[in-house]
Amino acid sequence: MNLADERRNYLRGELHRADLRPDPIAQFNLWLDEANRAGVLEPTALSLATVGRDGRPRVRTVLLKGLTDAGFVFFTNFDSRKGRHLHENPQASLLFPWLALERQVIVTGPVEPVGDEESRAYFRSRPRESRLAAWVSNQSQVVASRADLDAGLGVVRARYGDTGEIPLPPFWGGYRVRPETIEFWQGRANRMHDRFEYTRQPDGSWTLERLSP
Repeated sequence: MNLADERRNYLRGELHRADLRPDPIAQFNLWLDEANRAGVLEPTALSLATVGRDGRPRVRTVLLKGLTDAGFVFFTNFDSRKGRHLHENPQASLLFPWLALERQVIVTGPVEPVGDEESRAYFRSRPRESRLAAWVSNQSQVVASRADLDAGLGVVRARYGDTGEIPLPPFWGGYRVRPETIEFWQGRANRMHDRFEYTRQPDGSWTLERLSP
């Protein structure tokens, strides 16, 4: 496989200023709905980039689990690498890679923990096995074997039984990225892509500018 020869021309669509909603959250919801209707695999999947105290960036995939005018919400273990990064440096960038539509959205902004009640409400909505797993995983920590993980799950399952209430772990909850910029990217032919970036102003309004591809 010659990587230098791997290329394709993007011909699925165009993006014009007149196509865009004044509110980027409304525009994002429109594109998310289109990705869902197009059958994009995991349309809520996003790449989350963080930087810790050591200045070394890391990126990983998480799922978007909430979106309002206040921001983009995901949930995780606070003691994970991303949790530690966000404690040390509460800033993040999100990338939604809707490659089947030749589109992507990039979000940047500060990050804050969501309230306990919001975390509890989402935790209760998860499948039971996922709630049990949250108690088992010391996320990002070294584990000796898969057997140790499975044994830990057995201990937690015995603790709560088949019907007992599973409480929210104190080390688990949500983060909200409050967007300061949101960029919408549509692939175009010959690498002349369409890029538009919304920037939040101090009064809460948004400005919109076209970026060079």
